[in-house]
Amino acid sequence: MCGVNDWTSLAALEPAIALGPLDGRYRGAVAGLVDHLSEPALNRMRLHVEVEWFIHLCASDAVPGARPLTDDEVALLRAIPAGFDAAGIAEHAEIEKVTVHDVKAVEYYIKRRIEGTSLDPLRELVHFACTSEDINNLSYALMVQGAVRDVWLPAASSLVSQVADLARAAKAVPMLSRTHGQTATPTTLGKEFAVLAHRLGRQLRRVEAQEYLGKINGATGTFGAHTAAVPGTDWIEVSRTFVEGLGLTWNPLTTQIESHDWQAELYADVARFGRILHNLATDVWTYVSLGYFAQATTKGSIGSSAMPHKINPIRFENAEANLEISAALFDTLGATLVTSRLQRDLTDSSSQRNIGVAFGHSMLAIDNVRRGLGTLSVNEGALAADLDASWEVLAEPIQSAMRAAAVAGVAGMEDPYERLKELTRGQQIDAEAIREFVGGLGLPEETAARLSELTPGTYVGLAEKLVDGFLA
Repeated sequence: MCGVNDWTSLAALEPAIALGPLDGRYRGAVAGLVDHLSEPALNRMRLHVEVEWFIHLCASDAVPGARPLTDDEVALLRAIPAGFDAAGIAEHAEIEKVTVHDVKAVEYYIKRRIEGTSLDPLRELVHFACTSEDINNLSYALMVQGAVRDVWLPAASSLVSQVADLARAAKAVPMLSRTHGQTATPTTLGKEFAVLAHRLGRQLRRVEAQEYLGKINGATGTFGAHTAAVPGTDWIEVSRTFVEGLGLTWNPLTTQIESHDWQAELYADVARFGRILHNLATDVWTYVSLGYFAQATTKGSIGSSAMPHKINPIRFENAEANLEISAALFDTLGATLVTSRLQRDLTDSSSQRNIGVAFGHSMLAIDNVRRGLGTLSVNEGALAADLDASWEVLAEPIQSAMRAAAVAGVAGMEDPYERLKELTRGQQIDAEAIREFVGGLGLPEETAARLSELTPGTYVGLAEKLVDGFLA
């Protein structure tokens, strides 16, 4: 058997020997995040921010001698992050071994590529007046923005659409409700999924509206180095136009670090989406256990290693676990990132390296729920059987009709709740018992006829109309 040191040299086994499941077993479900939230993605984005700052300084005449760049020179600079490939990753790592500083290694990496070109005389504009956090905060903002808009939101939106489609398809399928685990006023299966789709959609709209803040104002947020070097430049305006030019919201007041409040806001919303999705997963799991849904099988799949008949709802169980991990990480990030001792400490640096892990577990859960929902088919027979065995749920509309009749002056409507409680609580009753009770109440003829025709399966109120009217 290979030892661990032997395994790590076998490239073909890398997915199988990954320390974490997101880079191993579940890589396919989270691969889209790698281009945005991996370590190479961070360094590529740092390169992007550094070269755009170089270009901006020249374009804004911020530094005397920093002439406007030619189109070829701009293209040369922008090719540096665009061409950050496997060889570039390795080269950056070698530089960092010497600098023991990842952002400084980025600066040296860029300077190597402009050495001997027409940009060489301007080489000290690379990282001009910057602290590492000037580069890092903008890089993380752009990375997270890209991951959310290009990867997470499309996946989450697709899932919500899938839930909404299920709601519309089942909007008229009656279902026995259970409150506190007990039989309760019927609803429709579709209306219950509409509730979940509505809740999830609301969180998506919050995420879609999220601001991504950034700053570039020096070592303690005062533009001290900028004004000491070039006092005549309007550095506040240069900073604002640069950050906004990157597609971010400018934060004018910071310490050394951008305060990360926007990250805490975003992660709270994504975590809340996950908690609602967790609610969906546990509800669907329960509906499967009640027989309300049948699960499709795939050829060769195994439900249980011991019990051949089983089809386990593993997609929803997997989703639950990953949503719990994701929410815990997002909660930790949100709590940690908003605090920094005095003008700067480094807790945010280590914390932010786990952003991809938090989003990865969220993406994995979304993928599992999507795939799980795709295996379901409604068992209307099981739903109908439960309803037909639960005539006691009609106690509510009967006592409500008696209350209305009492208000309208109909005699003999006293104590409606107590009378229905006596009839139904702890009792197994059927259609005949309900109709006999209604017939002996002395209700107006139209009301009595309406209640006598009511069944648990037709007592669903405006459920179908609510799906049609309010599900986006």
